[in-house]
Amino acid sequence: MSYFKPISISLSPNTEKDDIILSLKLIFSPLKWIDGEAISELENQFKNYFNVNYAFSFNSGRSSFLAILKSLELEQGTEILIQAYTCNAVVNPILWAGFKPVYVDCDENDFNIDINDLEKKINAKTKVLVVQHTFGMPANIDKILEICQKNNLILIEDCAHCLGAEYKGKKVGLFGDVSFFSLSRDKIISSIYGGLVITNNKKIADNLKKYYNNLSFPSFWWVFQQLLHPIIINWIILPIYNFINLGKIFLVFVQSVNILSKAIHNKEKKGEKPSYFPKRMPNALALLALNQFKKLERFNNHRDNLAKFYYNRLKDLKIFTLPLKFPERKNIFLRFTIKSKMAHQIIFDAWHKNNILLGDWYTAPIAPDDTNLEKMGYSLGICSNAEKLANTTFNLPTHINISLKDAERIVNFLKKYSNQNGDKRNR
Repeated sequence: MSYFKPISISLSPNTEKDDIILSLKLIFSPLKWIDGEAISELENQFKNYFNVNYAFSFNSGRSSFLAILKSLELEQGTEILIQAYTCNAVVNPILWAGFKPVYVDCDENDFNIDINDLEKKINAKTKVLVVQHTFGMPANIDKILEICQKNNLILIEDCAHCLGAEYKGKKVGLFGDVSFFSLSRDKIISSIYGGLVITNNKKIADNLKKYYNNLSFPSFWWVFQQLLHPIIINWIILPIYNFINLGKIFLVFVQSVNILSKAIHNKEKKGEKPSYFPKRMPNALALLALNQFKKLERFNNHRDNLAKFYYNRLKDLKIFTLPLKFPERKNIFLRFTIKSKMAHQIIFDAWHKNNILLGDWYTAPIAPDDTNLEKMGYSLGICSNAEKLANTTFNLPTHINISLKDAERIVNFLKKYSNQNGDKRNR
């Protein structure tokens, strides 16, 4: 196997040279780490972008979601509808807030919530519906709004994957009573950790402000960990990632000794809350987010171009099912997700034989696959479509550091795979 830098779908994918330099400068400017003007500037940028009255920043999407739930003044034990084929980062805030997640199956055609199963899961205890726009592909908003109005449900939009996506010409995030975004290391834009809430609902905003004012900032050490992340990943780990596994070993080491934080803490896999949630967005990460936010249009145009390239080059390969297109939905393709009965084998071979790290969102109905499903309140068999997709999907990268040459290499690998397995159709 050759020892070249891998094509990677994650590992701080959005960071460019200026982002890394900014992180390096901030490491030597600790007075800018905690409180500062960048926090309100980031919130104002979101208010202007979405033309909303209120925006609040937090240190993660989980913190943002938890803040929303705490601001809704719901009774303990209230049922919150969410789709399966998701991450434990969506489930945990519900558990931490003292509510009950109720899982709805997902639609195999768009990876979003299944409308028919949704209607079956609503009962007198149901007060909130969380709609996840999976992989940057907007859900069926018209039907969802109709169901929410009919059943008097509060609609929360989970926009962690979809900053910049649109439904019928309107930005996703503007349909719900309140919406939250993630700026974590592998989202549309990234400040390593970070999250935002937007709303036009004054009552929710007033409660959010009270909740926000009672939060503290994360520790200096936690901020330092995040600032180190793009530097170590891009200048040390990725260049040697596949050199006798040195990069991967070094990544495991720096995470195990708490030099770098993990995307998901081990506690979260058991429904427990790490001490650094919920917190406010620190100034240093707001500065990273602002630097990324000004690139949003370029990032999403790049994703769109790569998606078109994948569609064009893979459309005739019979062992793959490509994402469906819906004319009323403007996808931004956080990841380009393909269905294949050979998905897990493809992910394995891409890495071990071609140095290509394809995406494994999601290999379990609640990811990552070592999440304790019992602690999440999920029982196998209740969402059959989600479980099927977990075994038959893989993602192609679309981020700014994937060039057309990289995409060509991925396509050539998949074409070769298709030629070798052409008789094993999955349609």
